[in-house]
Amino acid sequence: MTLFEKIIARQIPADVVFEDDQVLAFRDINPQAPTHVLVVPKKAIPRIGEAGTDDQALLGHLLLRAAEVARRLGLDRTGFRLVINNGSDGGESVPHLHVHVLGGRALAWPPG
Repeated sequence: MTLFEKIIARQIPADVVFEDDQVLAFRDINPQAPTHVLVVPKKAIPRIGEAGTDDQALLGHLLLRAAEVARRLGLDRTGFRLVINNGSDGGESVPHLHVHVLGGRALAWPPG
């Protein structure tokens, strides 16, 4: 069971900012911006590179909810970034698909 599955199951506490039947959004414990929220599908998909065509509706829902979370947190006024990491070179640290919602300051490009 991954760390995110334990958070979804409420076995590990998290600062939840949004939840519906398909996703859970909570504040990152190691924020990289003033606002840093993770939006996680409740279905365990290890990474975007392993998602299948049967996950298409969930993936769309995940992105739409990430944008909704950004709006709810007021990030839409000045801008925000959505990030999905895939694999160790991509910065993935938890093998459970998730979207980072980052904002609250100007974000540099390239990201790192």
